[in-house]
Amino acid sequence: MRILVTGASGLLGLNLCLEKAKEYDIYGIVHQTQLANVPFTSIRRDLTNKTTLSEIFNHTKPELVINCAAMANVDQCEKHPIQAAKINTEVPGNLARNCAKRAIPFIHISTDAVFDGKKGKYKETDIPNPLSIYAKTKLEGEKRVLEVNQHALIARVNFFGFSIKGTRSLAEYFLRNLIDGKKVKGFIDIIFSPLYVNDLVEILFKMIRKKLTGIYHVVSTDYLSKYDFGMLISEKFNLDGSLILPESYLKGNLIAQRSPNLFLDVSKLLSTGIEVPNVASAVDHFYSAYTNGLSDRIQSFYYADC
Repeated sequence: MRILVTGASGLLGLNLCLEKAKEYDIYGIVHQTQLANVPFTSIRRDLTNKTTLSEIFNHTKPELVINCAAMANVDQCEKHPIQAAKINTEVPGNLARNCAKRAIPFIHISTDAVFDGKKGKYKETDIPNPLSIYAKTKLEGEKRVLEVNQHALIARVNFFGFSIKGTRSLAEYFLRNLIDGKKVKGFIDIIFSPLYVNDLVEILFKMIRKKLTGIYHVVSTDYLSKYDFGMLISEKFNLDGSLILPESYLKGNLIAQRSPNLFLDVSKLLSTGIEVPNVASAVDHFYSAYTNGLSDRIQSFYYADC
């Protein structure tokens, strides 16, 4: 099966491409970050160009499209709202339309941040109330996708893992600083339900095989604060947890508004028979991947001369 993956240099996109290149013919679209010596076909294109998008479909002839492309830096989205809207809203809609025309299954990766975080334990039927430009553009992206492609699958996610520069994941942030003996801040009042990225990849492909459509929450089964997440990392890797300083996000130098409680209910996903790990299991998998050298392997694919 030929699979087209956008955002192939991002945290989810790259891990997905690397894992599934063992089984499928993968075409990964990158934009600013080029890749070197990856075990799949890497194509550098600007997805905001509609003509380019049609050319990509005609060239790769995909049998499945997974949209991992996003402008995901929340504070950068506040500074560049027009660019955020192009990538997070317009591109998903255009991809979904192209897939609908060609009867190609389409998965769009969205975010838990579409909710305002006032109550937590959000179900797919709860009404979103995004607070930041990032969250607003991602929610609009969901709407665009469903407007043009009723068979699309939308996964609202929160994940961590190893990235190409070692800086795109909260788990990497804690791990890198703790290894270096540096103090870091951990927010005690932001709650979330993160999944290890490769667990997310496996769940997404189980959803594909079940031909699921519509919106699903795809996160871990439980929740914790970002401070407690850091402590979990420190304990698993036998690092000094006292370096993690508990702090309120309200004291942080953050540009965009954050949602304090993004615990998502995964009952809908569990009802399909798909198993979902809890956070502790996800951290176990993160640790195993690290000990097997995955972090160094992923960073080796970075093309520094681009």
